[in-house]
Amino acid sequence: MHPDEAPTDAPLVARLLAAQFPAWAHLTLTRIESTGTDNALYRLGPELAVRMPRRPSAAGQVAKEARWLPVLAPHLPLAIPVPLATGLPGEGYPHPWGVYRWLEGETAHAGRLADPGAAAESLAEFLTALRAIDASDAPLPGAHNSYRGVPLAARDRAVRAALAHLDGEIDTAAAMAAWERALAAPAWAGPPVWIHGDLSPFNLLARDGELTAVIDFGCLGAGDPACDLQPAWNLLPPAARERFRARLAPGEAAWERGRGWALSVAIIQLPYYRDTNPGLAANARLTIAAVLAER
Repeated sequence: MHPDEAPTDAPLVARLLAAQFPAWAHLTLTRIESTGTDNALYRLGPELAVRMPRRPSAAGQVAKEARWLPVLAPHLPLAIPVPLATGLPGEGYPHPWGVYRWLEGETAHAGRLADPGAAAESLAEFLTALRAIDASDAPLPGAHNSYRGVPLAARDRAVRAALAHLDGEIDTAAAMAAWERALAAPAWAGPPVWIHGDLSPFNLLARDGELTAVIDFGCLGAGDPACDLQPAWNLLPPAARERFRARLAPGEAAWERGRGWALSVAIIQLPYYRDTNPGLAANARLTIAAVLAER
């Protein structure tokens, strides 16, 4: 998916485990196909997972998750990943990598949610709890989290550049109008709060139709909480979207910025991943359509 991607496969991961964590080296290792863009994922035995950063920009995520996920987990109503060990570069592979507890579940797209409204409530409760955790030492937005949580204006150039590649594929005039409305919303004036930063359906897990876990905290940081309103458009149908909004009560300006975050992420993703990540591209189209249907 990326020109700077470090390839991985099961034999490489097996060699790294044998050299650094021999107690786990006998376990069955299976690559998990996913839409993940920053990490390749392997299941290790029945209870563990190995995450291998694909590119230099994701290499710091392992250390960040190891530092912060144990701090956040006790305060959150949904399960999140449990880091168990950090591996070092080796065998020609250039990045740190992580071993985590395996979390059961399926990607929580709308068709797998028995009650999208209940899922909206659960997700709103999760975000309320996350935002309440002391963020005084949290990492501020930057390259480490793809600048999630910055003011929307910082994304303007990238959005306009991506839109130039979408003419004829989406209604670019309507998308630009929606984007400019989001840009006009008052900026976040409060202190930075914890954000997940990448709340797409692919980072939410469901079991038996119920939302149970939030995964992939590579975009974790502290910034504008409107960034985490994206599921309103990338996951939830209209009625559930309104329950999500009512439960969080973000205010009109934050809701508009959240719409802008959902739209901008989708617009930037679509031309980049159109040919290399069909699942992500399909969700980008769904998100753009959901935003434009509101106007």
